[in-house]
Amino acid sequence: VQLQASGGGLVQAGGSLRISCAASGGTLTYLAMGWFRQAPGKERDFVAAIDWTGGWTSYQDSVKGRFTISRENAKNTVYLQMNRLKPEDTAVYYCAAVGSTAHHTRLDEYDYWGQGTLVTVSS
Repeated sequence: VQLQASGGGLVQAGGSLRISCAASGGTLTYLAMGWFRQAPGKERDFVAAIDWTGGWTSYQDSVKGRFTISRENAKNTVYLQMNRLKPEDTAVYYCAAVGSTAHHTRLDEYDYWGQGTLVTVSS
């Protein structure tokens, strides 16, 4: 399966942005999905994850209450709604997938990766 992230851009601090991850060449239906981000000069970190049913989600502490991960299996798409954005949220955001019914938050658990979309939050 190929993943394509989109929707990144420049936003002011306090603003909102929704980024998307669309799958092609396969279905997302039975895949666990995650969002990770990588700021300049830093390692790629976990942001949010959702299981294949959409009934379980997990978030990095710094984004809890501000970000929401969701999925529309019928559209083969996963979203990350980001509210009350902060300059420290600036990063390239990557979506990832793994063929599993378990819960996954570690980068090394994911098999498929999108190319990333840049989110820049100005102060």
